[in-house]
Amino acid sequence: MRITTSAAQGASATAWPTAGTGGDAATSATLVFVIPVYNEEENLPRLLAEFEARPSLLGDGSRVILVDDGSRDRTPEIVRAYAGPVPVELVQLDRNRGPGAAFRAGFDAALAEVPDDGFVVTLEGDTTSDLDALPEMLDRAVAGADLVVASWRMVNVNRRRRILSAGAGFMVRHALGLDAHTVSSFFRVYRVSALHAANERYGATLIEEEGFACAAELLAKLARMGMRIDEVPVRLDWTRRAGKSKMPVAATILGYWRMLLRARAAGEPARG
Repeated sequence: MRITTSAAQGASATAWPTAGTGGDAATSATLVFVIPVYNEEENLPRLLAEFEARPSLLGDGSRVILVDDGSRDRTPEIVRAYAGPVPVELVQLDRNRGPGAAFRAGFDAALAEVPDDGFVVTLEGDTTSDLDALPEMLDRAVAGADLVVASWRMVNVNRRRRILSAGAGFMVRHALGLDAHTVSSFFRVYRVSALHAANERYGATLIEEEGFACAAELLAKLARMGMRIDEVPVRLDWTRRAGKSKMPVAATILGYWRMLLRARAAGEPARG
C-alpha cells in the first residue's frame, strides 16, 4: 500500500474556516475527537483553549472525547469541571494501561453514535498536535482517503525521540512493506466507515498493543485491508508541551517487535 504525501503543509483546497473565525463547521460531516490523556493537568487547559479558538471544528454532533488513562494527577477533575463551549466527554479507565487501551475505549465511544460519513480525529493530549494542520488533513479525508496521517517535520525534538521515530519507521516500512514517512503519529483523521470495516475484519484484535506501538499497528492493519492512506506534513514542536514525554522508549521498541512477530506468525502481508 503506497501512502501519499502532500508536497507541503499549506493552504487548503477548500475554503475551510480558520482559527477563531467563528463561522460554519469546517465540514458538514460530524467530527469526533478521541484524545488519550495521562497526567496532563498542565496541558489540558491549553488543549481546551485551542479548541475554543477554533469553533469551526465543532459543528452539530461533533464532540471531544478525552480518555483518561488512569491519571494520578488532576486530569479527570479538570475535565469534569470544564464548563466552556467545547462539547467534552470524559471516558475514564480504571488504571494506566497505555494509549492503545485508551484508543480502544475512545473508538468504542465514538463509533456508537457517529454516522458512517463522519470522521474520527485522534491527536496527542499534550498540545504537540498542530490543529492548524487539520483543515488540510480533513480535505484529504473528504476527497476519499480512509486515513490521513500527520507526517512529522520535527523541530525542538530531542535526539532520543528522533532516533526512536526514525527507527520505528524503518522497522515497520521494511518488515511490513509500508511506504510511510511517519508510523508513530497519533495525529490522524479516520473515516468512520473505515474503522467500522476494520472492526468487522479484526474485532478485538484491531488494537492488540496497549502501548505507543498501537499507532503503527493500526496503520499496518488498515494498509493491509487496501485502505487509501494519505500523509500530510505537519510540524511537531515539543516546546508547545508542558512536562516530559509519556512515551517509555524501551517498552515502545518491545511493542514494535511484538507487533511484527504477530504479523509474521499470522502470515499477513502488508498489502490488502
